[in-house]
Amino acid sequence: MFIQLRLLLSFGIFIILITFSQAIKTYPHTQYPCKPPDHHSYAFCNTSLPISTRAQSLISLLTLPEKITQLCDNASSIARLGIPAYEWWSESLHGIATNGPGVSFNGTIPSATSFPQVLVTTASFNKSLWFFIGAATAVEARAMYNVGQAGLTFWAPNINIFRDPRWGRGQETPGEDPMTAAAYAVEYIRGFQGENWNGGGGDNRDRFGKKRVLAGSGDSAGSELMLSACCKHLIAYDLENWKSFTRYNFNAVVSNQDMQDTFMPPFRSCVEDAKASCLMCSYNEINGVPACANKDLLQQARLEWGFKGYIASDCDAVATVYEYQHYAHSAADAVADVLKAGTDINCGTYMLLNTQSAIEQGKVQEEDIDRALYNLFSVQLRLGLFNGNPAKGKYGKLGPHNVCTKEHRELALEAAKQGIILLKNDRNFLPLKKTSVASLAVIGPTANGTSNLGGTYTGIPCDAKSFLDGFQAHTQIVYYTAGCIDVACQSTDGFAEAVRIARMADVVVVVAGLDLSQETEDRDRVSLLLPGKQMDLIAAVAVASKRPMVLVLTGGGPIDVSFAKEDARIASILWVGYPGEAGGLALAEIIFGKYNPGGRLPMTWYPESFTSVPMNDMRMRSDLSHGYPGRTYRFYTGETVYEFGYGLSYSNYNYKLISAPNKISLLGSSIETDFSSIVYHSKEEIDYIHIDQVPSCDALKFYSHISVMNNGNMSGSHVVMLFSRQPRMFKDAPQKQLIGFNRVHTESSGATETSFLIEPCKHLSTVDKHGIRILNLGNHILMMEGFEHSISIDIQ
Repeated sequence: MFIQLRLLLSFGIFIILITFSQAIKTYPHTQYPCKPPDHHSYAFCNTSLPISTRAQSLISLLTLPEKITQLCDNASSIARLGIPAYEWWSESLHGIATNGPGVSFNGTIPSATSFPQVLVTTASFNKSLWFFIGAATAVEARAMYNVGQAGLTFWAPNINIFRDPRWGRGQETPGEDPMTAAAYAVEYIRGFQGENWNGGGGDNRDRFGKKRVLAGSGDSAGSELMLSACCKHLIAYDLENWKSFTRYNFNAVVSNQDMQDTFMPPFRSCVEDAKASCLMCSYNEINGVPACANKDLLQQARLEWGFKGYIASDCDAVATVYEYQHYAHSAADAVADVLKAGTDINCGTYMLLNTQSAIEQGKVQEEDIDRALYNLFSVQLRLGLFNGNPAKGKYGKLGPHNVCTKEHRELALEAAKQGIILLKNDRNFLPLKKTSVASLAVIGPTANGTSNLGGTYTGIPCDAKSFLDGFQAHTQIVYYTAGCIDVACQSTDGFAEAVRIARMADVVVVVAGLDLSQETEDRDRVSLLLPGKQMDLIAAVAVASKRPMVLVLTGGGPIDVSFAKEDARIASILWVGYPGEAGGLALAEIIFGKYNPGGRLPMTWYPESFTSVPMNDMRMRSDLSHGYPGRTYRFYTGETVYEFGYGLSYSNYNYKLISAPNKISLLGSSIETDFSSIVYHSKEEIDYIHIDQVPSCDALKFYSHISVMNNGNMSGSHVVMLFSRQPRMFKDAPQKQLIGFNRVHTESSGATETSFLIEPCKHLSTVDKHGIRILNLGNHILMMEGFEHSISIDIQ
């Protein structure tokens, strides 16, 4: 954590969260609950009472019709109690977004910082960066709430697994690895919900250098929230529209093994470690039961994981239970099914319109509604919504001066630089030297625009810079042409001009790839190749260019660029994804050597042949006897274009293992334990033990210390990734799995030490076919680039 923190300190944005100007201005609300003199004396307004008491008091004062009006995202006002209407639906995936009626940019705050899309930020593999983006977004969200332009409940992050490369929303996620997705969820949510907020100015490094104390942790009573984050979409949701399957009618058939091993971990961490105050259930069915009507699933979150918050349906997901999936026999049945399963609020109006009928038919009881309202009101109370005038509250001084600050915009720039990935760099073609590049040709339909820099769920950026803008700041002569009319690139009409300027320039940069016309919500891709005639454009330009060219790839989904990988006329390839408002500046700084790239792929890049794999097949593990190659780096057995975790730098690095144990003995634990009662299992000549039978998982923890050597002539930040492999390749275990990552700063020709805390019960375990987590005995292999280390886990 300290080393990651240093990366952010180095460019002076450490105090991004709570820096106030000298002249403080408050932004009073005209409408808020518990407003004196007429409506402040209710028990639910009494801040000295426990939240549970206040919530129950409020519910007791409502009539049944009033209760029903609170079950949709646009909750109606209750005028007689002085409670104004409230909109639950606001979005903040990578900055405050225009999606959802809870946010408006039509007011005193016309824009907000647009950070890179989540997949790009994840490619930094920098936990501190993820936390700071969540925290900076929270500051801007509270500021917008204070001027009446946003709510307090935001439906982010999206932590679904990027299972299939064609998925149109994969860009919104932390990628394909469940451990990485879980880590991202924890950091973003802790930052967003207000961990370590103290409301003051100045240097906060003491607060962040010490052990964190989560504002929203513990019992719901008294555990305040700065904002409410929502982990979505629970669960196994990763298909929009493929052949006859849509997200509204798709039944995801998932084994217990894959559920516990792949799909569940991010959501469990979201609840247990991050203390998220909201979960959103998805559209799809899981093994025949709609997610929002799946009582076993939703109650597992509350009873097993300890979830304290509200469960929202995806928008109109209650309607799909009846109208698309035909799981329920009527609209009233659909409402009854989801309420009794544990869904508390419907994004949409289906509950609003059909709950009364469900009650009259005896399908729903008033106590079902009261339980949902208790969860909803408890979160609102933790947010301070019923504490009187927000301007006098803990966050009341936040306003327009806290949005689009210099610090936040610098954070967006740093995030883009850390997330951009160098995929190819033949003969160290990059970085370019200004002294040897008098002119640059920039070609591509998205090179001179900013509308697609953010990807999905984007707001109005503070000061977006295109890729062309970035290059013009580094080179005096820049030629530009689109080459294709748009990303679909169905015509060669612009090729001649592209060839002409390519011949004129010293160096050519082609910006190709995807945009939201190719991948977005409700739209999956059909092909993994570049759209239309983009490949032909690149080939034509490569022939005309004086020197080998640079290819820049946009978009969230993997692209089969095998042709470019093998073409000597294409010297360098970079993936920028959707890099946010500062993406143009970030790319130019990397290409011209002001920043040493260090991003790594958070998803596997598959060849075009992978499109023959049915998208609706949810199996993670391969079945080679039936031609099924498996999915993600953990189980995929086929050829790749680029592997998960791949990424180059302008420096070369090597590692040295400083310390790690060679053996772990369960009997060697310092804790006295009677092992005679433990049942050991044997399968395929591998002994194993169920995790819940390990006497003390804490006693098995150890640190692995590693030295990272930068052999290049540029300083930079480098992502160290530690993987593990199971003993003797246990049949159902992953081929390898990521168990830790650190982003460390390295000086040129210098070494930096880093360490990993390894918890064998968590990091070296696997899940059997019954969905039970087990710890295999025998030789486990720790793996990094360039070396392997064996650790034996035994009883003796």
